[in-house]
Amino acid sequence: MGISVDVAWKSLNKHHEELCGDKVEVLKTANSDIVILADGMGSGVKANILATLTSKILGTMLFNGATIESCVETIAKTLPVCKVREVAYATFSILQIFRNGEAYLVEFDNPSCIFIRDHKVQSYPYEERNIEGKQIHEYRFRVELGDYFVLMSDGVLYAGPGDFLNFGWTWDSMAKAAIRCLSEEISASRLAVSLADTCDELYGHRPGDDTTVAVMHVIPRQIVNIFTGPPENKEDDERVVKSFMKQEGKKVVSGGTSANITARVLGKEIYTSLKDYNPKVPPMALIEGIDLVTEGVLTLGLALKLLKKYVKKEIDATFFEELDKNNGASKLAKMLIEECTEIHLFVGKAMNVAHRNSNLPFDLSIRMNLVEQLEEVAEKMGKSVTIQYF
Repeated sequence: MGISVDVAWKSLNKHHEELCGDKVEVLKTANSDIVILADGMGSGVKANILATLTSKILGTMLFNGATIESCVETIAKTLPVCKVREVAYATFSILQIFRNGEAYLVEFDNPSCIFIRDHKVQSYPYEERNIEGKQIHEYRFRVELGDYFVLMSDGVLYAGPGDFLNFGWTWDSMAKAAIRCLSEEISASRLAVSLADTCDELYGHRPGDDTTVAVMHVIPRQIVNIFTGPPENKEDDERVVKSFMKQEGKKVVSGGTSANITARVLGKEIYTSLKDYNPKVPPMALIEGIDLVTEGVLTLGLALKLLKKYVKKEIDATFFEELDKNNGASKLAKMLIEECTEIHLFVGKAMNVAHRNSNLPFDLSIRMNLVEQLEEVAEKMGKSVTIQYF
């Protein structure tokens, strides 16, 4: 089947708390994607520690092939006990989706996952098991392209303007809200933000509990190839461009010199586009057969700012407004966030003569530095990255 998964989440801290008592951990194994949502008991520092410990223990053990029994047993023995309630745990949900379409979900005291296929909420049978005195729900099922899965902490179901009243906001309300958001297929990040923002509004922007929404969206493998910087040896121009064009997936050329090399080797014209001109972002260009042609270091730097905001979870409606703008930086960032599971970078190591002007606000190693930052941030986003230098 060769599927991939788009994963995103958004958390709201309990009002007046600096730390969130929910924690999301995302892992990639050789054959699967795993999302863990842990909700620490209480709020603030203690809850944050409980949730972090739980998600890290579960993630490390599952990544190394441990069974759910041994994971739960380890958590039961590791977490400190609350002297008042005489329990010590964080509730959790674990969803693992394999490349072959098999899926495995484990829930312990978190609200049930919302399964959505073809704009309808689905239900799957589960097996109930008792492990170390804890009632665990286990699901095993197959996924299809386009499926969405929404995991949540219990703060979602408490959403409302008072301590005891939420005006009827229930699991079914949350499921209906998710369906409304999916009038057309959207990215996991847009769905997670939309649902979290709905909860925030219900709370009157003063959340009474830590609230987290995590979304997994089953998508096909999507590759983005980026060629930036001229090769060290001019004789390699043709070889690099032909290798770049041969790749499966979308093609992005970043940099004026790189664009000129690409057009020359392909025998195509370059057309500069001044549509929706933005003085802060250099204009894009058009080359037949290339999906996106941008200026180099300035555009890459601006795209990286958006990618770093995404990684830091500084995402809201205004973030997506910026992402949807018609300029090179926004288009590149959007492609890497929402239309990409793998990034292949083709990086030339020649010194760009344009960078020798000492009045420019960057040094000679700027391109390599940007490539390193792009690799780091893309991996934090869960994308696989390969780099070839020329």
